[in-house]
Amino acid sequence: MRVTHIITRLVIGGAQENTLATIHGLRAKPGVEVKLISGPTTGPEGSLENEAAKIPGLLTLVPELVRPVHPLKDFLALRRLEKILRAQKPDLVHTHSGKAGILGRLAAKRAGVPIIIHHIHGPSFGNFQGALANFVFTAAEKHAAKVTDHFFCSAGAMTKLYLAAGIGQPEMFTRIFSGFNLAPFVNAPSDLALRKKLGLDENHFVIGKIGRIFRLKGHADLVTAFAKIAPQIPQARLLFVGDGLLRGEIENQIRALGLAGKVIFAGLLPPGEVARYVGIMDCLAHLSYREALSRALPQALAAGKPVVAYNFDGADEVCLENETGFVVRTGDTDAAAQRLRQLARDPALRKKLGHAGAAFVRENFSVEKMVDDQYNVYLKLAAERGLRA
Repeated sequence: MRVTHIITRLVIGGAQENTLATIHGLRAKPGVEVKLISGPTTGPEGSLENEAAKIPGLLTLVPELVRPVHPLKDFLALRRLEKILRAQKPDLVHTHSGKAGILGRLAAKRAGVPIIIHHIHGPSFGNFQGALANFVFTAAEKHAAKVTDHFFCSAGAMTKLYLAAGIGQPEMFTRIFSGFNLAPFVNAPSDLALRKKLGLDENHFVIGKIGRIFRLKGHADLVTAFAKIAPQIPQARLLFVGDGLLRGEIENQIRALGLAGKVIFAGLLPPGEVARYVGIMDCLAHLSYREALSRALPQALAAGKPVVAYNFDGADEVCLENETGFVVRTGDTDAAAQRLRQLARDPALRKKLGHAGAAFVRENFSVEKMVDDQYNVYLKLAAERGLRA
């Protein structure tokens, strides 16, 4: 079976790490040949292109495949993708992210690819943006759905959202949690040397946040919530893992609230380093406004760290209320602060939630399970179309 994955860009992020992990897993399956097509990686989020380039012949870059809407480049990208797919002759195309998801599926149909799958890592429409943008993106998704054989969703919430918008049929959707290498997180110690390097001592209560410092990721809300507990919990510290375009704005907010010295920026880290930083956290706060299901949540839970999250799409499928953490209404920084204050004052509660979270993640988030779940759908669709797997 020849499989081609298409993604908009290979920045350091959950969807991209998911894609590369899937490719590595599929390459171990007998008789499977895998290719990857991506647009150029730009921005301060870092790049995984070097990781992809370690596999000879895997990656093809399409310069015209860019994230913003650009009619000329989008047309050229569609033509280029069609040409590449005609040359590769895949049995199955598996697309990821918004722009590559639309153009990749249309190109695959034009190239005569027998099976077309789209992976929904996060919604391209919703209440996080304006009516015009929602109209355009919903219309584009409906159009692309006409040539889509199946959808993978990182959270069941995505299935509900797309079906409610009139996109696809229930039998076309399969929830597949975004698996990752659990071992570094399960075994992540509370590294006192790393704490010291970051200006933290063993008595500090460290609230972690993992993600690009970008619009809708919730950094500003977390700083606001942190400011509400800082006077009562003087040992509390905030640790940001990641970087992005809005860092300057967040730093200004921190200074304006008198929190200088209490918020640490670890900066952009290679994916393999993230577990070390999760190990020194006491809990994770993920106040994001838009995501299917952030990988940061199960990563923290794997390390036994309870989670406080906004009720963005899919969060409550992992952050189980009062079982592995707490879900609060999106935008309610008072409720987020109250839960963080509760965790800071109750080590036994943190331990209880962390143990339950680690058990849940071990059962549901291994890379092997993720790859096998996807591969089994590949085989099912291939059999239905009379293709040899």
